[in-house]
Amino acid sequence: MSGALKEVRNRIKSVQSTQQITKAMKMVSAAKLRRAQDAITQMRPYAQKLQEMLSNIISNADGNIALSLATERPVQKALIIVVTSDRGLCGGYNSNLIKLAKSLLQDKFATQFAAGNVHILPIGKKGYESFTKAGFNMVNNYWDIFQDLSFERVQVAAQYAMDAFASGKYDAVEMVYSEFKNAATQRFAIERFLPVPKAEIKQGSKKSDFIFEPDKEILIAELMPKILNTQLYKAVLDANASEHGARMTAMDKASENANELLKTLKISYNRARQAAITTELTEIVSGAAALQG
Repeated sequence: MSGALKEVRNRIKSVQSTQQITKAMKMVSAAKLRRAQDAITQMRPYAQKLQEMLSNIISNADGNIALSLATERPVQKALIIVVTSDRGLCGGYNSNLIKLAKSLLQDKFATQFAAGNVHILPIGKKGYESFTKAGFNMVNNYWDIFQDLSFERVQVAAQYAMDAFASGKYDAVEMVYSEFKNAATQRFAIERFLPVPKAEIKQGSKKSDFIFEPDKEILIAELMPKILNTQLYKAVLDANASEHGARMTAMDKASENANELLKTLKISYNRARQAAITTELTEIVSGAAALQG
């Protein structure tokens, strides 16, 4: 029985060590989540209002204005921006994003993908590793953005997508990312980046009457790239907060599972210990009876 006791005791120590790690990771993720949540909460209304304004301007623009980033054309080549995390241990967060990106390929760009005309632009190490291993066509210059997250670094990636779309290298650019709801909830989303979507005009609604200063063409040319930079930055901030929320939830669940496992192991240990004591007592009593006999 001593061997069985030692084995159970070692397993208990191992689970306790793992639990200390999961609790520490949960606390670290909770601290990072607070900062990430503040960042996206402050950014989201601004980004949404800018996107709404841009869509309205494009929808009400005259047909003679050249809108290179809002031009709808037949999609022969596409770029998919997939925002994952750099690190794991966050439940199914990364695998769900990668699965969603692959489903987008099959559902919307199957013909283009079969012809080798779909490229993946990963932001985050996990997505970069997964798509590289699977042999996808890659734009792999921007996967390390989370190592030093800033608006300037995201802007460089957004500018690449805009330049490539404007030059005709791609006819559509889609984003796959996780929209942050709260610490326990994320919404895995597909969002069109380019061409810039127009606002839906309801029947009977009046055309918006904008007064432009400076000229409409100059304003749109200046405004559109800035708003698109902001849109991608918002998606990256959403993903950053979602990652920390998912990791905090996963580590909390792991700590609870460790507690349950510890209870089971301690019961097993006590039973083995009790059996060992009973065996020893039986041997002592049998020895004493033999001596008396």
